[in-house]
Amino acid sequence: MSANTVDATDNGDPRSRADSLVADLDAAAEDIERARERVAEIGEAELDALADGYEELTTLFDRYEEEVTGDGDFQTFIQFQGQIADLTERLDEDLRHYEVFEEVDDLLQQRRLTESDWERVRSTLAPIRADVERVEERESARERYADARFAVEREIDALAERIDDLERLERLGDADLDAPTERLREPIEAYNDAATDAFQSFLGEASAREVVRFVDATEAFPLVPFRTPPSDLREFVTTREVGTEPVGQLLEYADYSRSKLDHYVDDPDALKRAVATQKTYLQRLDPDPLTVDWPPPAPRTLWFRTRELTSVVARFVDDESVLPSLREVRDLPRETEYERLRDSAQARERLGKRQRERLASGAVSDDLDACRAARSRLEDALEAHPSL
Repeated sequence: MSANTVDATDNGDPRSRADSLVADLDAAAEDIERARERVAEIGEAELDALADGYEELTTLFDRYEEEVTGDGDFQTFIQFQGQIADLTERLDEDLRHYEVFEEVDDLLQQRRLTESDWERVRSTLAPIRADVERVEERESARERYADARFAVEREIDALAERIDDLERLERLGDADLDAPTERLREPIEAYNDAATDAFQSFLGEASAREVVRFVDATEAFPLVPFRTPPSDLREFVTTREVGTEPVGQLLEYADYSRSKLDHYVDDPDALKRAVATQKTYLQRLDPDPLTVDWPPPAPRTLWFRTRELTSVVARFVDDESVLPSLREVRDLPRETEYERLRDSAQARERLGKRQRERLASGAVSDDLDACRAARSRLEDALEAHPSL
């Protein structure tokens, strides 16, 4: 497929994918509802207080367990038991599972702790851990729900692009492929050839200073997209005598050795810094920004573009070799069946054999209906499951 060919091939049934994404979103919504109910059974505040106590307790475990298990340091052991007892005393006796904290405190207030003691402690803490995990499960359910909504949103965006492609393909399929598109092509090619020749002459004959000033001036014309000259190159050609040389001569100087440059310029190092490092920019200066694309743009776009091109071309063209042909291009929408001819030109350029076969068989129309139905289903799902 060429770069210009409309990419609207069959990518599978979008309705099946929509069904799958909606099922994922429905399941995520059910999960978060269940998780919320499990939190509500106990209460947010109660679970927060329980989680704070559990976190403080397990933080002490992480800090001391290795040091106080077996024949550890006695002073550290006493310090650990004291902090556990202090934590238990600070807890509200009405706290859910308060008795579990007390039991754990009793288990840890021994003369010596073994691995089996720690196993009993963790087993005893299971009811607290299960309740604390209710909040964690709700947060995980929220993440899954957000991910499921994002997947739906992303698919809607992808479907919108595909629908645009298919609609454009259908429009191209309605074009008259036998229309005399040369009525547009010939004047556009004539202008492009004239503009190309004129710019190449300008680039070869004008000073680098004039060329850079010309390109700078095109910044006022966004539809004529020349690349802005690098600042160091601009300063060099506008302030140094060698800037009065043509671009081609500067590029030749850039390839000279410094010793050879001594015979031609006052400051070889400055030329090397400003020109040799910007060779790619200078070599890529070409007339492409001045040309009109084929197939041509929409009538309104063409009008704005030719208006800007007229102002830009007039800055470097001394005679009437280019502007008359540009005016002829500008007048094409008024003097021809521009839309019909343009549609035909686009169809010839962009419809490959595969696209034409799918248009003729009705496959494109079927795909378009399927994509629209899938997008509608996904949009309904988003509405039914709002963002949290």
